[in-house]
Amino acid sequence: MTKEEMYLLLFIIPILLAQSIYLFLDARKNGHLYWFWGLWGLIQTPMPLIFYLMFAKKIWKKLKKRERVE
Repeated sequence: MTKEEMYLLLFIIPILLAQSIYLFLDARKNGHLYWFWGLWGLIQTPMPLIFYLMFAKKIWKKLKKRERVE
């Protein structure tokens, strides 16, 4: 493993861990498949976070409601 790969891993590992922990805790709090979201968050980034926000949290519906009220 080269030095560049080591530096890249030192940058990516904390991002993956933080994403996975957030997805796991938030999905458990909201009653979603928390093990699925936590494991998927460990595998790659940023797609699990984007999909979670779009399909589990449904943020686009909240934004549409907010626009209608204003």
